[in-house]
Amino acid sequence: MKILFLDQSGNLGGAELCLLDIAKTYRHNSSVMLLSDGPFRQLLEENQIKVEIVGKQAISLRKGGTLLQGIGAVGQVWPRVVQVAEAARNYDLIYANTPKALVIGAVASMIAKRPLVYHLHDIVSREHFSTFNIQLLVRLANQRAIQVIANSEASRSAFIASGGHADRVSVVYNGFDPTTYQIADTVRQEIRQAWGWPESNFVVGHFSRLSPWKGQHVLLEALCHCPEDVVAVFVGMRCLGRMFIGRC
Repeated sequence: MKILFLDQSGNLGGAELCLLDIAKTYRHNSSVMLLSDGPFRQLLEENQIKVEIVGKQAISLRKGGTLLQGIGAVGQVWPRVVQVAEAARNYDLIYANTPKALVIGAVASMIAKRPLVYHLHDIVSREHFSTFNIQLLVRLANQRAIQVIANSEASRSAFIASGGHADRVSVVYNGFDPTTYQIADTVRQEIRQAWGWPESNFVVGHFSRLSPWKGQHVLLEALCHCPEDVVAVFVGMRCLGRMFIGRC
């Protein structure tokens, strides 16, 4: 099957790393289209995956966007829809990996007459999205997606609670190679010593982009109620800098 993968970001995040693993399997006859340029493009190319950038600037519509802002973004969205629809005619399926990709992919799938799959990585709720964006995403998924892939039971439940069709969404957890995370005891001890953590410390790791919706504040609040021997390390990226924060 020839798949046209569509992602909104040129930056590296969990959704992009998940897409990378999937696209590797289909790299010989599929390609990835990104709505903005960035290090993700370079990573795809390093893995011999065909990639194309659609548009020169990121789409201005945000998770908390309103109807008026959505209307204002039409001028940015429509040229990309046309380009994706034209490319999609050479593929069997459009695979939208992010919310903005769903918006463009849904309309492009209608124009190109190609089926659409939406990979849901987000909790579609008022805590993370505006009412307008929730209605837009759920309606497009219900009307255009032949399948919605949720990365967790939580994302599936939130999608259904927001009006998503329950019979169209399935949970498929992100796969990974467990050997990647298996390290020798000596290495683990060296890391503990470097950070000043004795064996008696219980260490919690939080790995994600440093953004409010990732919930770092929840772990920080939990630490206030934990014994002193519980420590946490936050590993993530904000803008172009990496930040490592520890509690000892």
